Amino acid sequence: MQADWQSYIVGGAVRDQLLGLPVYDYDHVVVGASPQDLLDLGYTQVGRDFPVFLHPQSKEEYALARTERKAGRGYTGFTVHAAPNITLQQDLLRRDLTINAIAQSPDGQLIDPYGGQQDLQQRLLRHVSPAFAEDPLRVIRLARFCAHLDHLGFRIAPDTRVLAQEIVAAGELQDIAKQRLWYETRKAMQTASPWIYFTTLLELGALQQIAPALVKLLQRKNNPLGLLQLACQQLSDPEDRLAILLHSLNKPQQEALGEALCLPKSTLQVCVQLSMHQRKLLHYPQLHAEQRYILLYNCGALKNPTPLLRLIKLCGLLHSQAQMELPNLSFSASLQQLIETDLLAIKQITAQHYMAQGLQGKALGEALKAGQIAALQTSL
Repeated sequence: MQADWQSYIVGGAVRDQLLGLPVYDYDHVVVGASPQDLLDLGYTQVGRDFPVFLHPQSKEEYALARTERKAGRGYTGFTVHAAPNITLQQDLLRRDLTINAIAQSPDGQLIDPYGGQQDLQQRLLRHVSPAFAEDPLRVIRLARFCAHLDHLGFRIAPDTRVLAQEIVAAGELQDIAKQRLWYETRKAMQTASPWIYFTTLLELGALQQIAPALVKLLQRKNNPLGLLQLACQQLSDPEDRLAILLHSLNKPQQEALGEALCLPKSTLQVCVQLSMHQRKLLHYPQLHAEQRYILLYNCGALKNPTPLLRLIKLCGLLHSQAQMELPNLSFSASLQQLIETDLLAIKQITAQHYMAQGLQGKALGEALKAGQIAALQTSL
């Protein structure tokens, strides 16, 4: 029965609530229960490696209290033990940082056995125990928390920084699943200060291992992280932010980086499209009709203009920075209006006209292209 066990809110929800930050997700740990106890109450089990359940109404995650023991290399190299006799203190001990190892009971009482509240007050990111070193992914998460909390003045505790550097030096980061790298990077790109994520990884020596091509980019004189910082004033989408950061890399470089960070195909496509087409888009008004047609075709705008409108917004931001102006939408708005006019002119020329003349196959395609270019020329 439920009276025999107790659930607590844990982790980021407690941390952000104490910091006065918005709380979007709630995670719970359950002490004193078995999997069957939760199943009997209508919870749905979703975890295989350890018992995690979804609440039947709220769909929030409830995990049974557990301990972990290092049994191999990498993120999955752990033996997990979940049982009713595991205490809350034992569960909190396995967590990464003290500020993430605070629990809250249903009546609002805080359980903080490892000094998380004090570290919140002192703005410190400190590891809970030496077991921090058992999971190399925690170095990446540490950098993400730096980005998440930088605007509040948080810094890495000296002993935690040393431990993170030792993990990097041991080559453990090579064992991190690439999917986890993108998961953490995406979350970092959604924070208030995503550039801090990359500077922290650089300082710890981690970026040199997981994405050496990105190290070369960040060391360029044109200060790509400074551009990212300015772009974040206008852009909230993590893919848009990443595309701005990577816009000066060519397609092969971006594809190599996409493989290193396991970027989703859609994310990589935004980055590559901006890299390939930014120069011509920035000079679109000066292009002649055929050049405009080829650009619109290569951007896929003849079938779906929506992705191109996204590129226009990003190019507008790059244009404003190149002109040393405050970011504004005037360039983007005028460019969008011009391109929409061109697309409308192209749309007026359809294949049916040439099909009526008996054209088909390659000849039809060539005639349609020539007619649409001619329509563009007329509109110039």
